[in-house]
Amino acid sequence: MGTPDFAVASLKALRENGFDIVGVVTAPDKPAGRGQKMNESAVKKYAVEHGIKILQPAKLKDSQFLDDLRSLNADLQVIVAFRMLPEVVWNMPVKGTVNLHASLLPQYRGAAPINWAIINGEKESGVSTFFLKQEIDTGDLLFSQRVPINPSDTAGDLHDKLMETGAQLLVRTVKAIDNGEYTGQPQDVIEHLKTAPKIFKEDCLINWEQPVEKVYNLIRGLSPYPTSYTNLQDKILKVFKADMEKTHTTSQPGSFLTDNKSYLKFACADGLISVLEIQLEGKKRMNVEEFLRGVRL
Repeated sequence: MGTPDFAVASLKALRENGFDIVGVVTAPDKPAGRGQKMNESAVKKYAVEHGIKILQPAKLKDSQFLDDLRSLNADLQVIVAFRMLPEVVWNMPVKGTVNLHASLLPQYRGAAPINWAIINGEKESGVSTFFLKQEIDTGDLLFSQRVPINPSDTAGDLHDKLMETGAQLLVRTVKAIDNGEYTGQPQDVIEHLKTAPKIFKEDCLINWEQPVEKVYNLIRGLSPYPTSYTNLQDKILKVFKADMEKTHTTSQPGSFLTDNKSYLKFACADGLISVLEIQLEGKKRMNVEEFLRGVRL
């Protein structure tokens, strides 16, 4: 059960390691783009390509879907980047339902663990597998694998690293379950838990009055999606890539410096953010030199 590219790597790894995938459950097709053409999930595209049975329920408690799911007679359900499941679904297989989560649980439970790890300036992240139970991301842990976060990594970079590491960890997990060679461990009770809630538009607005490192981490943690933004001359400016300069500045936070040729820098509380890849409202994404050739600031 999964929807985006992140889930495809795991599906591919399980299939290539000889596991019998009796079906996939993925999101219904949705209209997308200007032409509102029906868009299939990445998982569905892979399943079609390899002749795997596909279920696309709008509602997970729908009686027809539950009958179809039961008819697959799966020993184990594997969840990667899907949605919350009702108990009637996750309790169905004889060997249970296992989930791959893109953090070192119990830290960063929630919908956006990759983004929040970078926004919070973490030096490492990882992937965890666990058995599903009622509360989200709280089941008994099976295996985990640590992954370092480099100082320049974006959410996109970390996504790709965790996608590949997670796929291999899932293969290890399913082999262990198949052979009965595992021990589920209750998740640690930690006083200061960091959470990873869904990200909304207001979370993406850059606050230039914050320390430069915090702004830099926000930009990295939201790139390439959903993307941080600021306002520039009454238009929204998305920031995909930037450098930070920790330096004393007398400029007002949020004001900008530019030579109108090669650089555009915004002042923060204790330094400057030099934007490198940006997208002005109504324009395409471009590097700062291209941008400055077409606009006068």
